[in-house]
Amino acid sequence: MRILVADDHGIVRSGIRLLLELQTDLEVVAEAADGVEAVEQALATRPDLCILDVAMPRMTGLQAAREIRAQVPGTTVLMLSMHDDEHYLFEALKAGASGYVLKREADQDLVGAVRAVGRGDAFLTNAAERSIIREWMDDGAKGPAIPLTPREEEVVKLIAEAHTNAQIAQILHLAEKTVESHRANVLRKLGMRDRVELVRYAIRRGLVEP
Repeated sequence: MRILVADDHGIVRSGIRLLLELQTDLEVVAEAADGVEAVEQALATRPDLCILDVAMPRMTGLQAAREIRAQVPGTTVLMLSMHDDEHYLFEALKAGASGYVLKREADQDLVGAVRAVGRGDAFLTNAAERSIIREWMDDGAKGPAIPLTPREEEVVKLIAEAHTNAQIAQILHLAEKTVESHRANVLRKLGMRDRVELVRYAIRRGLVEP
């Protein structure tokens, strides 16, 4: 199985690579330090599986998962997270991930998760999360509602990271006027006035770390 590993900490990527490549049938073909690079590497290498950290600069793992699933549909996604929180689990599934592994359990669960996802199965790290997901699958309306589109979330994340409109336009391959339009729509939808409120929203939504 050909695998892409994306995490903004080099030591974590190295540890995951070492763990996976001890298995004779697993190969890490690419690494990425943020969500934008993960999408670019996925398009370039077409891996069988992408292991994405939930919280990364420029584009979160959740946002990258949506892009990868849309642009490289043959690739499956496994999310790696430090958050034992149903919000992140819901969002990972909505983004198209087939598995969710907590970082603190990666040494014992990651290889098993990779194999499960590779077989086409879902992988969750404990019975409670399985229960949550079964409930959500029975009634998707119970998942948390998000008022913003995926593109608007991308813009909010980059605003919260202090990127200018011009920089956001370059990162997302949009016209600067389109970014300005997204920003205005976001402020209107959320009933907010400025970047400070957007930063607070981004932290609550898990788009950036406090």
